[in-house]
Amino acid sequence: MTSLLDPAVLFFIFGLFAGVVRSNLEIPPAISRFLALYLLMALGLKGGLSLAQTGLTAEVAKSLGLALFLASLTPILGFLFLRRVTSSFNAAAIAATYGSVSAVTFITANQFLDINGVEHGGYMAAAMALMESPAIIMAVVMANVLRRRAEDAAGGSGPASPPHPGGLWGVLHESFTDGAQLLLLASMAIGTIIGAEGAAAMKPFSADLFKGMLAFFLLDMGLLASRSLKNLRGQSGWLLLYAVLGPLIHAYVALLLARLFGLSLGDATLLAVLAASASYIAVPAVLREAIPEAEPSVYMGLSLGVTFPLNIVFGIPLYHFLARSMLSA
Repeated sequence: MTSLLDPAVLFFIFGLFAGVVRSNLEIPPAISRFLALYLLMALGLKGGLSLAQTGLTAEVAKSLGLALFLASLTPILGFLFLRRVTSSFNAAAIAATYGSVSAVTFITANQFLDINGVEHGGYMAAAMALMESPAIIMAVVMANVLRRRAEDAAGGSGPASPPHPGGLWGVLHESFTDGAQLLLLASMAIGTIIGAEGAAAMKPFSADLFKGMLAFFLLDMGLLASRSLKNLRGQSGWLLLYAVLGPLIHAYVALLLARLFGLSLGDATLLAVLAASASYIAVPAVLREAIPEAEPSVYMGLSLGVTFPLNIVFGIPLYHFLARSMLSA
């Protein structure tokens, strides 16, 4: 219940309600974009300061290594299941969406841990950045394989589906030079070099305002999530089941690995949150160009209309509870 009483989560629930009742409440896109960039910048600074204090320790290396492993494992597991219940191109796109991460879910989880006094490494922001791209790359490779098989089956006749402009290199460039991701990484780098004096100077902006900015942004995300619900009409029940149970399975696998490699409670919780989250901004933007055969309404509707609200309201405290139970067993 602690999570449900958090002001930011309450504003998210209000946004869902306002959208469902078709209120004309709206956050201008420019303000929403500013809030997203602000949150990433503040998170990056915090992570950089933490990394400057701890250094590149074995704990950091383990966390980042596990993040990369999960970012490669989850899209494979997702595709193997999803191709049985939807088209192969949709399966690749959904697998990429769920193999990547949601920055807002991760930021909300950081706030949850801070409120509950659970220590966690700021370097986990680097783990989030690392988990953004592997799933996209794997999905594009899967789509290219599917196109070749379709062409071979057709005997090479018929128009071929257009690949992403610039090929795989174009996808890599688009992933690694995304403005939001660059801002996060740059903020982390700046946080590692500004020292205590620089951190004190930035505190009124990057720390004191953080909670209010997050609440305002989650209000907007609640409105957006409620509008995505209409995309779920007529979708297979198996897809809806995956949107609910898939993240739980991913989180459980992450927690098993966290226990095996001895991660702290806070880092294990964040790793589970990252594994359970699904992208609804960066990855869908790339997939529209990279896999035009897939239906954006499907992978966007599932990630934003189902998984994101469940993670924000119930998932984060659940993953923390599971982490505490598994690590103490």
